[in-house]
Amino acid sequence: MKDITELFQDIIRQNRSLDIAEAEFKKLIHEDAELREQYREWCDAVGSSEKMGFLDYCDEYIESQDSIYDALNDYDE
Repeated sequence: MKDITELFQDIIRQNRSLDIAEAEFKKLIHEDAELREQYREWCDAVGSSEKMGFLDYCDEYIESQDSIYDALNDYDE
């Protein structure tokens, strides 16, 4: 099984809205006990709640992507 953050990134890229991405993720962890346990462990490791862990990751991921584009724009100018 791939690293859970890779799964997060796949879900983010496949969905145009964070609401839809979150719904898709919740569906996946509801259907897969192993994934749910992996998510719990990840939340514990990063100090996030299970309720907000995925959304917190989404915010950080999107912010990091934005900063990459900002850096590229700064380079062009």
